[in-house]
Amino acid sequence: MRIGEVADKAGVSVRALRYYEEQDLLQACRSPSGQRHYPDTAVGRVRLIQQLYAAGLPSRVVREVLPCVDSGAAQAPPELLDRLTSERVRIDQQITDLLAARDRLDDVIANAVDPGPGCSHVR
Repeated sequence: MRIGEVADKAGVSVRALRYYEEQDLLQACRSPSGQRHYPDTAVGRVRLIQQLYAAGLPSRVVREVLPCVDSGAAQAPPELLDRLTSERVRIDQQITDLLAARDRLDDVIANAVDPGPGCSHVR
């Protein structure tokens, strides 16, 4: 698959794919003319990389996680597990904070739609 096709199917930019290669997260073969060619599995890998980045993991941690995913390894190194556990705790806290923010927004929206009798800012 060529770079543009992978980018389209994965929903990322060509620039992102080049960055993933620079970070050694994604590999491509080169044609004699220098064009990148990716395996069919590249789209799924890019989506996984995007999910890991969206979770807030830095490139160095993503680079450590991917071999475990690739090999289907049941056992990751203890230090990696410690880092991933810490990241999971951080993500859980973010989820809690986001849910609280959403609840507050729901309250604001509900009050704006149906202000109580004591509200002086009625439309």
